[in-house]
Amino acid sequence: MALPTHILLAYGYLLLFGWVLVEQFGVPLPATPVLLAGGALSAQGQLRLPEALAFGVAACLVSDSTWFFVGRRYGQHVLNLLCRLSMEPTLCVNRTRKQFERQRTLTLLFGKFVPGVATLSPPVAGQTGMRFADFLALDAIGSVIWVGSFLWVGRIFGDALKRNPSLMQWVERFSGALLLFAILIFLAARIARRRILLRQLTQSRMEPAELWGQLQNGEAVYIVDLRHPLELVNDPYTLPGALRVAPDDLAKRAHEIPRDRDVILYCTCPNEETAAYTALKLHRLGVERVRPLRGGYHGWQQAGYPMDAIPPVNPPQPLVQLR
Repeated sequence: MALPTHILLAYGYLLLFGWVLVEQFGVPLPATPVLLAGGALSAQGQLRLPEALAFGVAACLVSDSTWFFVGRRYGQHVLNLLCRLSMEPTLCVNRTRKQFERQRTLTLLFGKFVPGVATLSPPVAGQTGMRFADFLALDAIGSVIWVGSFLWVGRIFGDALKRNPSLMQWVERFSGALLLFAILIFLAARIARRRILLRQLTQSRMEPAELWGQLQNGEAVYIVDLRHPLELVNDPYTLPGALRVAPDDLAKRAHEIPRDRDVILYCTCPNEETAAYTALKLHRLGVERVRPLRGGYHGWQQAGYPMDAIPPVNPPQPLVQLR
């Protein structure tokens, strides 16, 4: 806490306001250390707790009101951007919107404690047509709870330091190790969530027989062929109605993918690796009903199901100069 405390002593409430404002706008610059430091300084009389609370809440309201009107004006485009930049990309737009619709009040009151939800909730509120007066009232209460909680924890720590100054020596001795441990835990949690989601996507693979049954029943299915064009040179066939798109290009065209039907991805790599990782990217962008095809193209081919012929993809021929 030495660095935030030193800066707060120099710049006071304006720094607290600016730091909270930047974090609430979505920049990964945690405001928690500054709020804790502000609470600790209030115990020593170097900052006043009511003023610190007021500046912190004001920063939240400025940021959240801005995102509210941006969400109302630009809708899904800004939500997709925020989802992509979020520190918690698994909290996709659709999931946040569903949570907001089910528990609007609780989301605005306590969402600031949940990474990702704190940034996405205000534009979702604007996009869903919530009255600004209702949003502002709930957001103000939620901001008071969030800012006040960390200021109060810092105040308790500051009071403990007044009673036992040697406590600061213990904190300084172990603060580096605690910070490193927290960073490692954060990274491990991110990797674990990624692996869990990838495993879930792999387990949700669609069987060729199931896909063929849907096609026969006339169900709406969005099929994407992720194979490289060179793979089509000697085997110019694709699944019925499949759209041929490169994996990197598909993520850029995520807004074109329908959300009301299964999105089936297939490739020719072992264990459908390309399809699984592409499904993970789409899931982060809010496409939840995405499933790799078990066995990929070869699994469908070996099952003997119909395929559509496509024009042969001929590799470019070298130019021959005429004499």
